[in-house]
Amino acid sequence: MKLIEGMKKIKELQVKAEELRRKVGQYHADLSYETPTYDNQVAKISEWLQGHRDLVKEILKLRIAVQKTNLQTDVTIELGGKQVTKTIAEWVHRRRDLAELDRSIWGKLTDKGLKEGQVKNSAGETTDVKIRRYYKPEERDGFLDLYSQEPSIIDRTLEVKNAVTDLIE
Repeated sequence: MKLIEGMKKIKELQVKAEELRRKVGQYHADLSYETPTYDNQVAKISEWLQGHRDLVKEILKLRIAVQKTNLQTDVTIELGGKQVTKTIAEWVHRRRDLAELDRSIWGKLTDKGLKEGQVKNSAGETTDVKIRRYYKPEERDGFLDLYSQEPSIIDRTLEVKNAVTDLIE
């Protein structure tokens, strides 16, 4: 089974489990004057409960296999003209929030609304005022661009990798 198939199977099993929870919630009890919906409603509820246990076990098995695969499978992605190799798990974390954290720190490097020009000092003399930047704007712009693009690059690459990688069980 491919990694993407395992992840899709988990979602399918979750839908089935939800349906069993809905049925158990609806049919597990009624009033004595009501006609039971099923011939042997006790057996039916028991069957659904067992079916749900089996689905949860299979979901766990698949989730662990996905985690193992993500931790053991290296993926190389070109970022900023460099080949970067990380596990799928590491790339997932970069995609989820870490690339944005990196982008946000570089985004803090602004002129803070400061204006260049001329001001009068306390003695009444005119002085030229320049902004002092303690960073390189070109470097900032490069990293902002890199970290802004990283999530979509990761998405494209992992989409392909997930389709061709066998699930490690």
